Amino acid sequence: MPVTIGSKPESTFADPIGLLGDCHRRIERFLAVLVKVAGEARGGPMSEDQRTACTTALRYFREAAPKHTADEEESLFPRLRAIDRPDVQTLLTKVASLEEDHVLAGTGHAEVDRLGCLWLAQDHLSPEQSARLNTVLGELAELYRHHIEIEDRDVFPLSAAVLSPADQKAIGAEMASRRNLI
Repeated sequence: MPVTIGSKPESTFADPIGLLGDCHRRIERFLAVLVKVAGEARGGPMSEDQRTACTTALRYFREAAPKHTADEEESLFPRLRAIDRPDVQTLLTKVASLEEDHVLAGTGHAEVDRLGCLWLAQDHLSPEQSARLNTVLGELAELYRHHIEIEDRDVFPLSAAVLSPADQKAIGAEMASRRNLI
């Protein structure tokens, strides 16, 4: 990943909450890539740069994004559910809708992947397929805008404040394990 001068360095597994936020920035970047390529090429032949960008973004959503979802649903959310504090209980009312978002995003990404792989394989999409790709990408952009806002503004800051160092260390280890890094 390119380094941007003056940008915040990415978090490590020692700061799993920060790492989850970093994942959101990657989701936003790769989704923007797909939206841009779909808008520019409009289902026609892609330039070599567009093909590379599309391939990379599709692979990210196929391979890495499901790990992010698992990080939240299998590591973070269960630990929050175990905390008996009014502020956490209030936050948990939002978690069910976030989990529903994960299902919707998974369905959307499956369709984007199918259409994107078809486009890469045959070098074009029909006008209907291109329109559908743009529609689904727009729906995903709106879903993520709202979803990421809630997590970045509400879920992650409270999680960082209420989870014990041992819980945060365990979450980081689970995240690393999902990526076969330990």
